[in-house]
Amino acid sequence: MYSISNSASVRSPWTVRLVVMPAFLLSLAAQAEKLPQNLQIHGFASQGWLKSSENNVFGKSASDSGSFDFREFGLNASMRPLTNLQFSAQMLSRTAGEGSPGNIRLDYGFIDYTFLSGETSQLGIRLGRMKNPLGFYNDTRDVPFTRPSILLPQSIYFDRTRKLAIAADGAHLYGEHRSNIGVISFQLGTGRPLVRGAETEVAFLGHDFPGHFTPKLSYIGRVMYELDEGKLRFALSGSQLNLGYSPGVADLIQTGTIRFTPLIFSAQYNAERWSLTAEYARRHLEYKNFGLAPLNLDFTGESYYLQGAYRITPEWEAMLRYDVLYTDSDDRQGKKWAAATGRAAHNRFAKDITVGLRWNITPSFMLRAEYHRVNGTAWLSTLDNSNPADRSQHWDLFSILGSYRF
Repeated sequence: MYSISNSASVRSPWTVRLVVMPAFLLSLAAQAEKLPQNLQIHGFASQGWLKSSENNVFGKSASDSGSFDFREFGLNASMRPLTNLQFSAQMLSRTAGEGSPGNIRLDYGFIDYTFLSGETSQLGIRLGRMKNPLGFYNDTRDVPFTRPSILLPQSIYFDRTRKLAIAADGAHLYGEHRSNIGVISFQLGTGRPLVRGAETEVAFLGHDFPGHFTPKLSYIGRVMYELDEGKLRFALSGSQLNLGYSPGVADLIQTGTIRFTPLIFSAQYNAERWSLTAEYARRHLEYKNFGLAPLNLDFTGESYYLQGAYRITPEWEAMLRYDVLYTDSDDRQGKKWAAATGRAAHNRFAKDITVGLRWNITPSFMLRAEYHRVNGTAWLSTLDNSNPADRSQHWDLFSILGSYRF
C-alpha cells in the first residue's frame, strides 16, 4: 500500500518512512493483546497528497506534481495503576510543509487523578502537558479518524499556528455531572503555551526576526452541555494566551507582549444518519511595546463555519462545509489594511466551500478525498507562501488522505 518502488536506490526519504513506520505500527498492534490489562497502546499513521491551483498548502502543493509533504505518525499509551489514577502520553511526528518538519515530539503527557467519583458526578485534576480544550475538535485533532475532514475549518482551527494552539504545560481541573436533563462538563486550566520554531513568530509578526517568543502564564477553559447521549451538544470555550518577545542582536523590534483572547461558541445536532455542526469565534489580539508602529495593534477577528455530514452507509460519509474568516471584524474585506500597507486586501479574509467524502474500508483503514474552493488567503501559512504578492485570491485545493490505526 505504501511502497512506490521495489528498488531501494530510487526510493525518496518519505517513501522509506512510509514503509518502515506502518510496519512498526502493525508490529505493535500484533503485540497489543499481550499487554497487561491496565496498559493500553494505540497508534496511527496517515499519508496525504495535496494539489492546489494556486498558493501552497503543506509544501509545494501548487507545483505540477502536488505535495506529498503531509504525514502524521502517532503512538500513545495509557496506564491505570489505580481506579482513580491514570497516566497518559503520546509521541507524534507530523510533517506539514515548512512549519512542521516531522520531528518526533511529546504531543501530550499527563497524570490524571480523579478525587471525586460518584454515580452522577466526578471531579479530577490533570498535571503535565495537555491538549487545549478549544471548540469541539482541538483536543482530538491529531488523530485523522477523529477529525470531520482532512483539513479542519481553518477559520477556527488554524494550522499555521497549530503548535501553539494544540497543547500547553500546566494543570487542568475537570468535572462532569449527569442528570435527567443532560450532561454538563467543564475543563479549566492554566499553564505555559508551547512556543517552538518560526511558525508562531511568522504568524503573529509576519517575519522571522532575530529574537524569539517566550511563553507566559496563560488560561483556558471549556464548558459543554450534552442532551440525549450527544444528540444535542453545546460548548463555550475560551482562552487568554500570553506571549512575550525577547529581541535578538540588531533586532528591529523591542521587548513586547501579545495577548490573544479567542472565544468560541459551538453547537451540534446528531441524528441517525446526519450531523449538523456550527462554530463561531471572536478573537481579540493586542500587541504592546514592540517599538515598531505597524506592530502596535489592537483588533478583533471574527470567524464561523456551518458543516453538514451525511452517513450514506456505515462505510461511506459525505461532508459539506462553508467556512468564513475575517482577520479584523471592523475591516472584513481588508480595504483599510490594504490602503495602509499597500498589500492585497484578500490577505485579510478567506471564504472556503468544502466538499468531502470518507470511506471506512475497515475499522482500521480509512480513505478521504476533499475539494476546497477558496476566496481569500488569510489562513495560508507565510512559511509556505513567503511572498504575499504571489498569493492568488481565488484558488482551488484538492487532497487525498489514507489513514491506519490500531
